[in-house]
Amino acid sequence: MDSADFFENLKENKLVGVQCNVCGELSAEIRYFCSACQGADLSEKEFSGKGKLSTFTCISIVPTRMAEEGFGRDKPYCSGIVTLDEGPRISARILNVDASLPETIETGQDLELDVQLRDSERPILAFKYLG
Repeated sequence: MDSADFFENLKENKLVGVQCNVCGELSAEIRYFCSACQGADLSEKEFSGKGKLSTFTCISIVPTRMAEEGFGRDKPYCSGIVTLDEGPRISARILNVDASLPETIETGQDLELDVQLRDSERPILAFKYLG
């Protein structure tokens, strides 16, 4: 599996990573070698798309592409680390939160995969806050 496969799966709202066939280590990110045993015998693993918010940050100083989407000082966005129900962690945009009020966002809350399409070619890995 390469990055093109990863993004094609995201377009279908599927999060597909890898599992090591030697030690069983899971990764929600594309890897060519196992981060635990350095083995190269990996197979694709589709994840449930459910997890919990481990940590987050609300971003108001934004790159140009995000400013073009309307984000900025008056409309920050949230990015976080999601711990998937299967165990691996992955960085993603966090939706359904008020990033201008970070005190209302709680770690440990349930999240669900909700891929956003910036354009037809570029899916954005995102999780919807269910809290």
